[in-house]
Amino acid sequence: MTLSTAALREKRIPREPGVYLMKDGHGKIIYIGKAKDLSKRVGSYFVKRDLDLKTARLVESIADVEFVVTDNETEAFLLESNLIKRYRPAFNIELKDNSRYTYLKITDEPFPRLLVARRNRGGEFQGPKGRIYGPFVRGTSRYLTVGLLRKLFKVRICNRLPKVPCLQYFIKNCDAPCIANVTREKYMEGVDALRDILDGKSSVERFARQMETEMRQASDLGDYERAKEIRDTLYRLDNLRIRQKMEKASKSPDEEYVGIVRDVKKGMAHVMALKRSRGVISDRKKFEFETLADNSFSNFLLQYYSSSPAIPHVIYASEEPDSKAVLEESLERLAGHRVRITQAESGERRRLMELVMRNIEMYVERGYAPAVVELRKALSLSSMPEVVDCFDISNLGTDIAVGSSVRFSNGKPDKDGYRKFRIKTVKGQDDFAMIGEIVRRRYLSGDMPDLVVIDGGKGQLAAAAGALAGIGLSSLPCISLAKENEEIYVQGAGEPLVLPRRSPALRMLQHARDEAHRFGLAYNRSLRKLTRP
Repeated sequence: MTLSTAALREKRIPREPGVYLMKDGHGKIIYIGKAKDLSKRVGSYFVKRDLDLKTARLVESIADVEFVVTDNETEAFLLESNLIKRYRPAFNIELKDNSRYTYLKITDEPFPRLLVARRNRGGEFQGPKGRIYGPFVRGTSRYLTVGLLRKLFKVRICNRLPKVPCLQYFIKNCDAPCIANVTREKYMEGVDALRDILDGKSSVERFARQMETEMRQASDLGDYERAKEIRDTLYRLDNLRIRQKMEKASKSPDEEYVGIVRDVKKGMAHVMALKRSRGVISDRKKFEFETLADNSFSNFLLQYYSSSPAIPHVIYASEEPDSKAVLEESLERLAGHRVRITQAESGERRRLMELVMRNIEMYVERGYAPAVVELRKALSLSSMPEVVDCFDISNLGTDIAVGSSVRFSNGKPDKDGYRKFRIKTVKGQDDFAMIGEIVRRRYLSGDMPDLVVIDGGKGQLAAAAGALAGIGLSSLPCISLAKENEEIYVQGAGEPLVLPRRSPALRMLQHARDEAHRFGLAYNRSLRKLTRP
């Protein structure tokens, strides 16, 4: 059951900054958003009539809304980020690259275990209860050496305490609490040391120094077996110590470049983050999310960096995010240092951002025909011209005139989109007026393409553009293709565009024009047969 406007009014939404949680009929949180004025923002969902399809789908699913008021917009930013991570609502931004991060768990059992924490589809951690640590970047020492950490701190691996010691005891990886070979207090010393390292309160280096001290003491007391056991443990530590040093070195505040490209037609945003460490490109990550409701570039940046092990001092962005000042303040609170978001305007940084944008464009273009991709670039369109309609007028003599339109979807004919028209309002040989009539009739019922193509030159283009403006579609891209020199006329351009003869985009336009001509000619001939005496 969808939440009604009357029910929303009864909730007396506060006019303060905060976070709103939208729920479905089962009480499940499906979207979390933040606002400077909760009443104004939440109310807008239910009064707007021009919502995009995905946001409209969200609104139809809302059965209840809850609110959490904050002192300011920055606190709302941070609370929203934390709640999204906790509940992972279906309509919010979900970082598709989340597999790069992992969490560890120390269980709440009397003799705790160290596990890799697993999530279910609802985002909740599975398995036994325990303290969660992370996220850790995949590839760091903490992830690669879970087995080594268990051995170093003598943490058991068995699901249940057996009645007899297992192999781990005999190879010195576990002190066998299963047979009371170690007290719980002694066992917990290792677990507490492990917790300190995972919490960042201590380091592997410090633990190694403690172990070296214990080894010397054991040797001085003649406990050579214990000294040898500690020595073997220190050998195991070497790999972990080297990895941790490398990890710390990689966390220096190097440059990061983040670019975004939106696929308006599909309601998706594609993002790439590129990291440069000490002058070398060291990592790149790709993400995508639905651009519904408040899912913005700013929201993405907060989600991304709040899950990152290190936030750089300077972030170069392809465009200025909304609420930039609040976003910077939020990131500063998370990072513990000043964070500046700016744009790369010149030099090498500008070239790096262009590289990021080229890579995102290539990612977005996957799945589109080469002709469609080339046509978008040639015409500088804001979105892919996946659906193209081409119009033509067919006159045989002066008594019968017809019009036709054919539709190409992703570069190929789409027969379901073909239309034919018998001219009704124009007398005589007035091609311009006829073009205006059939374009107007075609789109009065909706079913919009991404691009309109007219067979003809400047006059035909002006007639079609006038017809589109007359029905409120002046923003719909429209071009014409003149057959004599294959020149493409674009609204507002002084000179026609000429594409190479072998251009896939030109060949697609030619194919569409020829198809429209054949379709209209066949219709004209069929009418002539019917009208013969």
